[in-house]
Amino acid sequence: MVPMNLMKNRKAGYILTGQWAKKAFAEAKIYGEAVELASSADKTFTYIPDCSDLPITEDMDYVYICENNTIYGTKYHQLPDTKGKILVSDQSSCFLSEPVDVTKYGIIYAGVQKNVGPAGTVIVIIREDLISDDVLPGTPTMLKYKTHADNDSLYNTPPCYGIYICGKVFKWLLKTGGLEKRKEINEAKAKILYDFLDQSKLFKGTVEKDSRSMMNVPFVTGDKELDAKFIEEAKAAGFENLKGHRTVGGMRASIYNAMPTEGVEKLVAFMKKFEEENAR
Repeated sequence: MVPMNLMKNRKAGYILTGQWAKKAFAEAKIYGEAVELASSADKTFTYIPDCSDLPITEDMDYVYICENNTIYGTKYHQLPDTKGKILVSDQSSCFLSEPVDVTKYGIIYAGVQKNVGPAGTVIVIIREDLISDDVLPGTPTMLKYKTHADNDSLYNTPPCYGIYICGKVFKWLLKTGGLEKRKEINEAKAKILYDFLDQSKLFKGTVEKDSRSMMNVPFVTGDKELDAKFIEEAKAAGFENLKGHRTVGGMRASIYNAMPTEGVEKLVAFMKKFEEENAR
């Protein structure tokens, strides 16, 4: 939908920091010239590239980022200098984890499945001047942002239950201190895990320090057999889904809003015990 609705000049810039940015980049190429402005593929997406002086040209319609990269555990802590161009951000895996100044973006979109509700619902925040009938020829009615805006998101039958659960989560967030409080809690949770990884003799975080995500923390032992042993023993101890994505291996702890601080503390306690029993 992004290129269909925004790629007026048939040209846009993409910053490649992981699987989802690569997928969006591939889609954009269907509709026009998608330009790779920067990439961290050279180090298996373990950092966010310098975006202070990107090769953005006057004819580019927008600049695209995936703001938090679930698989690789990276996060933009400074938004790119888009040189006045529209910034489009996929915030699926960091949405509502902290306050966001929406005025810095043209479009924010997020699948709700990480911090907000069940999979199948998507939230889009779009600048009003970007909602128009001026879209690429052949854009289906269903894929125009204007169609949804004009119909109060009721052009099609909406995912009612998913939206209902999102509403429950919004109320919970407001009742528990809002996004400022959520950021404070999430930073404290992540610090517990990163502090342990930084001093561990067995485990090592895979992401460069200034690019670390609060939501996703990948780590390894450096030994694939030991990684497999850790995942197996962790599962037996009640820790689910710690296996890293198939493209990177190792382990990954996803500590979204719903994960309490106690969960992270128990994981670190388990990791300390495993280290004592297996460090060489």
